[in-house]
Amino acid sequence: MSACELCDGPGGELLWSDARCRVAHVGGSDGDAFPGFCRVIWNGHVAEMSDLAPAESAHLMSVVLCVEQALRAQIQPDKINLASLGNVVPHLHWHVIPRWRDDSHFPRPIWADALRPTPVRPPPDSNRLRAALRTLLDSPP
Repeated sequence: MSACELCDGPGGELLWSDARCRVAHVGGSDGDAFPGFCRVIWNGHVAEMSDLAPAESAHLMSVVLCVEQALRAQIQPDKINLASLGNVVPHLHWHVIPRWRDDSHFPRPIWADALRPTPVRPPPDSNRLRAALRTLLDSPP
């Protein structure tokens, strides 16, 4: 039995996947406070970007950038934060986090203490986000 939550589960609401990685919309308190918060998760259990072959890391970063592009188009945040920490879950994944100047933590990271109450924002439409990701990621270059 695996002890890795990203090996054992999707990591959120699955929006897109291929043989190498997947995109999941994060729910729960982080997802509610930061609508559109997504993870791009490498399917194989590796801890670091340098564990990947150059073509694999290029593919993963391409997916991260397409998620950023889709979120910017759909929900128009003031900023997008990209982070790959893996301190708590040592399974390679990137956080793609839409941010607004009035969000509870801005300009600090979402893992810091809140500076103000969390504004209510609707989550992005999952079907529209899925469609945008399919258009960006499943189309030939």
